[in-house]
Amino acid sequence: MNAAEFTAASPLLIMSATAIVAMLAIAVRRNHFVIAAITLVGVVASFCSLFFAESAIPRQITSLLIFDSYSLVYMALLLCAASFVILFSYGYLKQRREHREEFYLLILLATTGSMVLVVSRHFISFFLGLELLSVSLYVLISYIRYEAISIEAGIKYLVLAASSSSALLFGLALIYAESGSMELSQFAAAFGHSATFPPIAGLMLVLTGVGFKLAVVPFHLWTPDVYEGAPLPVTAFIATVSKGGMFALILRWFHVTGTGISGTAGLILAIIAIASMLAGNLLALTQTNVKRILAYSSIAHMGYALVALLAGGMLGAPAATYYLAAYFTTILGAFGVMTILSDPQREAAYIDDYRGLFWRRPVLAGIFTAMLLSLAGIPLTAGFLGKFYVMTAGASQARWLLLFTLVVSSTIGLFYYLRIVAAMYAKTTDMEPARSVMPLPATVALAVLTGLVFLLGIYPAPLWTAIVTAARSLG
Repeated sequence: MNAAEFTAASPLLIMSATAIVAMLAIAVRRNHFVIAAITLVGVVASFCSLFFAESAIPRQITSLLIFDSYSLVYMALLLCAASFVILFSYGYLKQRREHREEFYLLILLATTGSMVLVVSRHFISFFLGLELLSVSLYVLISYIRYEAISIEAGIKYLVLAASSSSALLFGLALIYAESGSMELSQFAAAFGHSATFPPIAGLMLVLTGVGFKLAVVPFHLWTPDVYEGAPLPVTAFIATVSKGGMFALILRWFHVTGTGISGTAGLILAIIAIASMLAGNLLALTQTNVKRILAYSSIAHMGYALVALLAGGMLGAPAATYYLAAYFTTILGAFGVMTILSDPQREAAYIDDYRGLFWRRPVLAGIFTAMLLSLAGIPLTAGFLGKFYVMTAGASQARWLLLFTLVVSSTIGLFYYLRIVAAMYAKTTDMEPARSVMPLPATVALAVLTGLVFLLGIYPAPLWTAIVTAARSLG
């Protein structure tokens, strides 16, 4: 590897080195604060290295990895999300009796796997990144071993993820048999205009694996149970870093600069997007557990992002990326509030746990309200502009059915978000202000995320310009 390649790959190399350093530090002496600090410093260092990597791109390293502006933008999103998860995790784990240090090592490995997905252009690197991410998540989901629901969620995810990986492998084999290449760009070309059985069957099997990781219909059944059973910081990680890496991969794979995705791939993805938007919002209406509500909500939000992917054109990739950035910011803030409100005995997971919250902890209630309204797409929040860009991309390619479904499903979604908001501002018998002190790392993270929710909703120009510039590297 020459100097230019080393510079381009420095974010991945720093994350890998940080994982090794954290592992050795754990072996020498267990110290929660030290390991958390090493992890956070490594993630920040990896983020800072993106600015140096910019001078060495575009750069292809062997046939496996491609580093370009698009890769750097998505790696920046993943690293920012991972850093917020780490900050929320510190106070959460401090209240638990589990060994805390290995948690951060697993976060580093899972984030590295997700970053590998972002830069993958070959089947081998794609599958290695996916398995590194998935195996780390198996342990993270069931990390709180003394809670049966956490173990159950981990086992469910393990079984279903293994099954989806098997389907993915078989699908890739079928497409390889048709294309004769293991490069993702050749895979896309194999089924672009072909009606033969192997590439179509392979595409459907690959979308099974990809759909599982994105938790879109009909591969969504694991989502509410895993979201409910996993520790809150892990749930936030799954909703952001895990899904972000996979979406970056399929956006690179399916990116079309003309009239959007058409043919068999377009039809299948359109059906998945419509079903995800409707099913996610309708199923959330019946829930009383906030984690399950946000799980079904995440299914709908992935459907919204797929609308921009299907639209393609000049706006498709930038709209999808901006929407993910807005969603990451909002959902991290929502789970951050839930993490702060949780205690060593139980998590604040049910709507009743938030009843009258405004009268006890008005600041947290206000922040949670902003996050929920952003998820609903209310103006002046990041979620509103995210949906605006998605709808603009869809309208530019006349995707009217998808847009109609988006508008209808978003209206349905407003109801269950407002249920939580109404509970927070309801008057109860216990209206004494709480005097508990919020953990400093979580407080800083929540303050930054709250500012970003409004900044991205009011002044999107800097991020939008950077995303549009990066999307050009996709061709």
